[in-house]
Amino acid sequence: MGLNNLLKQRKIPLAWLLLTRQPLRILVAIAGIAFAGILMFMQLGFRDGLFDASVTVHKLFDADLVLISPRSKSSISMSGFPRRRLVQAMAHKDVLGTTAVNWNFLLWRNPENLSTRSILALGFEPSNPLLIDSDFERKAETLKNKGRVLFDDLSRDEFGPISLWFKSGRLVETEVAGKRVRVSGIVSLGPSFGADGNLITSSETYLDLSPGNPKGSIEIGLVRLKKGSDVEKVVRSLNLSLPSDVKVMSLKSFIDFEKNYWKSSTSIGFIFTLGAAMGFIVGCVIVYQILYSDVSDHLPEYATLMAMGYNLRSLLGVVAREGFILSIMGYIPAYISGQALYALVRSSTKLPVEMSFSRASIIFCLILFMCMGSALAAMKKLADADPAEIF
Repeated sequence: MGLNNLLKQRKIPLAWLLLTRQPLRILVAIAGIAFAGILMFMQLGFRDGLFDASVTVHKLFDADLVLISPRSKSSISMSGFPRRRLVQAMAHKDVLGTTAVNWNFLLWRNPENLSTRSILALGFEPSNPLLIDSDFERKAETLKNKGRVLFDDLSRDEFGPISLWFKSGRLVETEVAGKRVRVSGIVSLGPSFGADGNLITSSETYLDLSPGNPKGSIEIGLVRLKKGSDVEKVVRSLNLSLPSDVKVMSLKSFIDFEKNYWKSSTSIGFIFTLGAAMGFIVGCVIVYQILYSDVSDHLPEYATLMAMGYNLRSLLGVVAREGFILSIMGYIPAYISGQALYALVRSSTKLPVEMSFSRASIIFCLILFMCMGSALAAMKKLADADPAEIF
């Protein structure tokens, strides 16, 4: 398309015409930006998903405060503390109720192929609240019979087709820690870093499955406060009044405590952040090459425009608009592909990988910065446009 025609069509942006003049080149640019965006979506999605997976059970607790032993390091290394600390916590005027929770890993036998695998077992009094699930109270009633367990249907497939058998009306019995149990219900918790699967049972059944666990010892104490209570104020008060063999924290702090353990004790955060950075750099190189080639190819046209009176600033704006257009056109397929890949990861691994607004916004800003930065670098070539060389 000739330069005169471009100038006549003032309603069509010059930046758009320059980009679409060579369809193959713009398709390559969009593919490159989308690839960089997908790489960043996946790397950051995996990182956040893995950290969120470490607190799938924590988030479901019906509690405002949590009591743990100061010796506890994470969900895979919980230490016990005296159960009577919950009774002492009940003396606080803002405490509404408490739930004692036993938490440990036991061996589950797959009833289909008889293999064994470690499963996270939670024991509690069925008459007390445990999870925020509105239907959980009805399911917990079945645990009042000794030897009954609730199985997590989001557990990995290696535990056997428990949910499928139970929902089809089949009697599901297996062994936990070498003792026979019957599945009396299904819950949805989800696997985590430390646990591939979960089961919930009563304190009575739990102590029968784990006879080495002292009866007066628990691993987690859940505390519910009266409406309108100041959570942080109660945390400080209980930490001062209770003995030093227990630590009181808010539910949010308990979730952060678990996440921080995995962030500080593993290199997951660094590895996935580095992967996202690599995607950003690859995208920068691709966009820069596209824009640099575009400016180089149209250098005579730019020189002609300068000879006609267009100043350098207005021509730099054309290159900047090209970068902006590429960022929009590259982000859209990256976002759509990211959503599809997240769904694939969820169905394949059961990890809670979700497209959050904050992550979508951050990656859009990164792609925009990547394209505008590359455009800024390509502008240096525009300074070589000399009208004297044309005429």
